[in-house]
Amino acid sequence: MPFKFLVVPQWQGSGSARALLLQDGAEAIQQDLPASATTKLAVPVGAGETLGTGIRRFSAINAIREQLLAQIDSEETALITIGGDCGVELGAVEHAVHRSSNPIALVWFDAHPDLNSVISSPSGAFAGMVLRALTDPAFGPLGADDRSRLLSSVVVGARDIDDGESAFLEESGMPWFSADFDSATLIEAIQSTGSESVYIHIDLDVIDPGEFTSVSSPIPFGVSIQKLIETIRAILARFPLAGAGICGFAPPNPQHAQEDLPTILRIIAALTSSPKVAT
Repeated sequence: MPFKFLVVPQWQGSGSARALLLQDGAEAIQQDLPASATTKLAVPVGAGETLGTGIRRFSAINAIREQLLAQIDSEETALITIGGDCGVELGAVEHAVHRSSNPIALVWFDAHPDLNSVISSPSGAFAGMVLRALTDPAFGPLGADDRSRLLSSVVVGARDIDDGESAFLEESGMPWFSADFDSATLIEAIQSTGSESVYIHIDLDVIDPGEFTSVSSPIPFGVSIQKLIETIRAILARFPLAGAGICGFAPPNPQHAQEDLPTILRIIAALTSSPKVAT
């Protein structure tokens, strides 16, 4: 199998009152993954401390990132990381960039662009800052390293954007699309970055809550499941996959988990059916 799965049931980056449900969600997905190709990362039990950074639970988030990188340091296979909150992508994307010598486009499917700074964040939750940390060398704590130059980003499906995020999108010129996007135009935007492969991040809240309910912060007027699947397949018909992440599964009870898991398995099938995997 050209892919391996890393399950990271981190909840500490979330700002939701339902954050602990993210652990249950990650573990529910794990039950349907091939055991021989799946590793689960043991995350800290405690919430963690801010340590003066302005990032809630910073110590736990940083510890998980270090554990993740140590776990996959020598891994040469493309990884699909299963969260947990979006903060798990910090280490996962970092790993994909470090194993590549060619530019990667980070395609960020998310109802929220996750582009707040420590100053602009209304909550101090790292899940709302992680894309900013990955792409902005000036971010500070947990910020981008010198290999961020290999990473270009395109935000897709965003429809709940804070003022600080809007300002950063305008200043940086980062391409972004609402949920009402055209797939061909999106692929053109990815091509325009000059990237040779893609990392696909999917926060499940990008999906319209009329079709998928098991998320912490449902936002109306999202992307349909069918359009998301078709877009993933269209992107991967053009670009090799450098890695992927699926985050934000927070089923409130086992019944909701069973109702929504088939959608997640369809997303995983679309990601793993890629004919091209970045090396």
